[in-house]
Amino acid sequence: MTAESGSVRLAHGRPFTVDDLEAMPDDGNRYELIDGTLIVSPAPGRRHQKIVYRLYQVLEQACPAEFDVLGAPFAVRASPTTELQPDVLVGRDEDFTEALLPVAPLLAVEVFSPSSVLNDLNNKRAAYQRLEVPSYWVIDPEVPKLVAYELNENLVYHTVAEVKGSEVFEAERPFPVRIVPNDLLGRLAT
Repeated sequence: MTAESGSVRLAHGRPFTVDDLEAMPDDGNRYELIDGTLIVSPAPGRRHQKIVYRLYQVLEQACPAEFDVLGAPFAVRASPTTELQPDVLVGRDEDFTEALLPVAPLLAVEVFSPSSVLNDLNNKRAAYQRLEVPSYWVIDPEVPKLVAYELNENLVYHTVAEVKGSEVFEAERPFPVRIVPNDLLGRLAT
């Protein structure tokens, strides 16, 4: 059963599904699902977007031919009740469809917005861990700081790097790449 809310049909008494996402308005918000729970994020700010675009460029330049780098709103659809839109993702080229990534990416990156910090550190991190995404990075644009997590042998995330400012992260997964948080902000880092 659904309930009407303006022009959007909302799930009532059942988990949200990817079919419900298609009914969401194109209003600048990001709509995602984690185990049937709808997550709505407002449009990101300048520092957030600067980091996303610059990180995309750094990853794209280092990306081997068998992988691809994409950004939100490109979706990772793990099931009918889970669809995530990492700010940046890396996957195997062969795994992508034209519309989405139906399997776990090799890397998911979330850049904090004031409204997303708790969700990115808790709900999304847990969802990516359940999906067995090998590498998960979070970036705080205010510091700036990058924290990189990787799955261990028990399929639990552990911190492999925490760098801020002009410190260097020499990532090995999903491919070798050098990340400096200040560089991702450009002139906004000063």
